[in-house]
Amino acid sequence: MMAAALVALVVSWVGCAPSGGGDDKPRFAFVTNMPASFWVIAQKGVEKAGEDLDVNVSVDMPADGVTGQKRVLEDLLARGVQGIAVSVIDPANQTDILNEVAGRTTLITHDADAPDSERMVYIGMDNYTAGRMCGELVKEALPNGGKVMIFVGRVEQDNGRRRRQGVIDELLGRDPDPMRFDPPDASLTGNGYEVLGTLTDQGDPVRAKANAEDTLSRHPDVSCMVGLFAYNPPAILEALSQAGKLNQVKIVAFDEADESLQGILDGTVHGTIVQNPYMYGYKSIEVLNAIHNEDLSVIPDDQFIDIPARFIRKDNAQSFWDDLKQKTGEG
Repeated sequence: MMAAALVALVVSWVGCAPSGGGDDKPRFAFVTNMPASFWVIAQKGVEKAGEDLDVNVSVDMPADGVTGQKRVLEDLLARGVQGIAVSVIDPANQTDILNEVAGRTTLITHDADAPDSERMVYIGMDNYTAGRMCGELVKEALPNGGKVMIFVGRVEQDNGRRRRQGVIDELLGRDPDPMRFDPPDASLTGNGYEVLGTLTDQGDPVRAKANAEDTLSRHPDVSCMVGLFAYNPPAILEALSQAGKLNQVKIVAFDEADESLQGILDGTVHGTIVQNPYMYGYKSIEVLNAIHNEDLSVIPDDQFIDIPARFIRKDNAQSFWDDLKQKTGEG
């Protein structure tokens, strides 16, 4: 699904009575970090939870970064929603607005955390561990080492930063340290691998493709290209296809874009690490509703609800895809 079409999904209330109506069901909002096909899957989970729990839900996909996300959060507060789940774009610089939200309604995070804010719980995976899993796929694709370029939307986001660092640390054979941070422009070597750098695109698929094209121009001997946000691997595939280099450069993916899964089946993508966006959506509404009903037992002591990442390779790609289509109503 193209980004322009995704933007139309912003602020889509399900089951909400018209303004001035008598619907007194609680209203919960699910806010993403950008429009993306990944979030369309999450939206299905949000809507299913809304139906199962008989509550009103909305999905908001702001298209203009931190500014857009702040505007959405302020609008939701003005609407008087009973709870918000948000994938935070820049936790270091959004603490004030997040704490304002937390002071006026129930706030939880999903996908990308803001651990220093006053959110009640984070729902998602351990992004550093998932990054190391992605690094394992790179090592499978390049057992004898090689030159690797990493592509990601933003390193300011908690998920992008940790995911990227996990890949690097796994390739270089380092001991685990989720708080480590290598500069994006650093060229790092070790264990037979050279990480050429990290290119960011700020959530722009067009720029993501341009980054892949630029890499092929500046590093014609690149061995593997790693895409850490859902739209990155399709952009890499398109760039490699147009350059006539499919199957010459290894691709390791993240998330479950159709193009990535088809690439795995075709043999042009080695594998991908998938999250569970459907469950991110469903669990977020489930937890917000429980908190609204004063059931705080849903919040673990460490304030982290783990939805583990999974390896997808050629041997399980089709069964995973079939299950995904069933959940999203496409099967």
